[in-house]
Amino acid sequence: EAASQLCDWLDADGCDILYGMEGGGLVLRASTYSPDYVQRCRLGKGIGISGQAFHGAEPVFISNRAREDPRFVDYPGMASEKWYGAASIPLEAGGERFGVVLLYREASWPFPARERRRLTKAIGEAGSALGAFRKAYLMGARSSRMGALSEVSRTISTSPYLEEILQLLVNMTAQQFQYRVCTVRLLDEERQELVLRATQAQAKAYQRKRAIKFGESIAGRVIVEKQPIMVRDVQVEPDYIGHDLAVEQGLRSMICVPLLLQDRPLGVLTCYTGEVRSFLPEEIAALETLAKQAAIAIEHARLQVRSTLLQEMHHRVKNNLQQVASLLRLQMRHGQYKSLEQALDDMLGRILAIAAVHELLSREDLAHVGLLTLAETLVQHQRESLVLPDRRIQFRVRGDDVHLNTTQGTQVALILNELIQNAVEHGFKTTLEGEVHVTVENHDGEIRLWVSNNGDKLPPEFDIANAGQLGTQIVDNLARALGGKFKLSDILGWAVAEVSFTRTGGE
Repeated sequence: EAASQLCDWLDADGCDILYGMEGGGLVLRASTYSPDYVQRCRLGKGIGISGQAFHGAEPVFISNRAREDPRFVDYPGMASEKWYGAASIPLEAGGERFGVVLLYREASWPFPARERRRLTKAIGEAGSALGAFRKAYLMGARSSRMGALSEVSRTISTSPYLEEILQLLVNMTAQQFQYRVCTVRLLDEERQELVLRATQAQAKAYQRKRAIKFGESIAGRVIVEKQPIMVRDVQVEPDYIGHDLAVEQGLRSMICVPLLLQDRPLGVLTCYTGEVRSFLPEEIAALETLAKQAAIAIEHARLQVRSTLLQEMHHRVKNNLQQVASLLRLQMRHGQYKSLEQALDDMLGRILAIAAVHELLSREDLAHVGLLTLAETLVQHQRESLVLPDRRIQFRVRGDDVHLNTTQGTQVALILNELIQNAVEHGFKTTLEGEVHVTVENHDGEIRLWVSNNGDKLPPEFDIANAGQLGTQIVDNLARALGGKFKLSDILGWAVAEVSFTRTGGE
C-alpha cells in the first residue's frame, strides 16, 4: 500500500521499497511492479542502483536508459525492460538509514534540481512514517516472540515425560509462532539417523515420513553443521526430501534448528510457513533459545526414565534371585538326582530360562515379553543342549504372539523350560524320531499354552499328583502362582501338557 501511494503521489509508473538486511544487503519488501518477488528479491551489499544509494547515503538519479547504466543490475525473472527514468533514494528515520525507495518511469524522467528536492523531501517524509511503523512493528514482534518463547518454555518444562514434551513442543511452537507445521526429529546415534518423533500435522502421510541419515537433506546437514539452516521455498529446493508432500500440505519457507546440549546434538526442530518469507534475526534467536531449553527438557526426561528403569531392574533382579533360591530349595528337598552334575545342569537350565526373559527385555519392550519369541529362544537352547546326536526331533512354535509383563513372563519362561525339557528327556527315551510342538492361544486375555510330543507314550493311568517328577511339580506350582491350571494327558497318541492362566497388564 505504501508503494502504491508513493507512485500516485510522485507521478511514477512503479515503486519498489527495499529494507536493509544483516550483512549490508537489501531485500524487496514492497513492489507495485513485481509483487511476486517481495521477500524473494535480494541484493548484495552495494549491488545495483538501490545498493549504491543505500550504502552511499546519497540519492541516485538516472534520467534515461536506466538499464544501460553501469550501476544497473537486472534481477533474474523481473521484467525491467520498460524502465527508462529511475530514482533511488535512501529511507531514514531518527538518523538511522534502514532502506531505500526505487522509483521508475516507462519514459525518460528529467531530474532538474527542483525535481530532485521534491522527490528527496517526499521520500524523507515517507521514511519518517515507515520508520515509525517499522519500529513499532519490530517492538511488537519482539514482544510477541518473547511472550511465545516464554509460553512454550514454561509448558514443556512442566512435563517429565519425553513423548509429552515433544508433542507439547511442536504444538505450542506452531501455535505461538504461527507456523503451518512444526516437527521434531531425535537422533538415533546407533543407526546414525534422525527419526520423526513428534508433529502437529494431521496428515497421516506426514506422520509416516521416513528417517533421515546424517548429512542427508536439510535436517541431516543441520546435525552435522550444528547451525540453523533456512530454506526459501521447500517446494523447489533440490536438497529437500518430500517435495510432493510439501506441495500437498502447502509448505513453503522452512527453518531447521539443532537441539544442542553442550554442543552435543540431540535432534532438530523444523518449522514451516505457509508462505514464502524470510526469518527475521530476532525470530531465529528465539527459536535457538527455545531449542536449547527443549534439549535440556529432553535430556532431563531421559535421565528420569533411566533412574526409574534402574530401580525397576534392581527390583527384578531381587525377585529373580528369590525365585532361584526357591527352586534350589525345592530341588534339594526332592532328592531324585543321581549326581551333583545332573542337579547343577537342571538348575542351570532354569536360570537360563530366567535370563532369556531379560535378554528379550533388552531387545524388545522394556516392560513386556513376547511369548512366541520367548518359546523360540528356549527351544533353541534345548535343541543345542539336550537333544542327543542320534535323536531326530523337529520343533515347531506357533500361535498368538502374546505379550506378558515381566513377572508373568519369568514364570512362563520357567514353565516352558520344564515342559520342553520333559518332552525331550521323557518323550524320546526310546523313540528316536518325532516332533515337539509349542502352541499359544489368546482368547480375550485367557491364555492357553500347550507343549506336546509324539514320542514315547504316557504310562497307562498316568497321574501328575503321583508322578513324582520335580519338573511337573515346578510347573504345577508356577501355574498355581499364575492363578491358572496345569494338566498332562494323552491325546490321540500325543503327550500333551497344557497350562492355562489369565494375562495381567501391569506388574
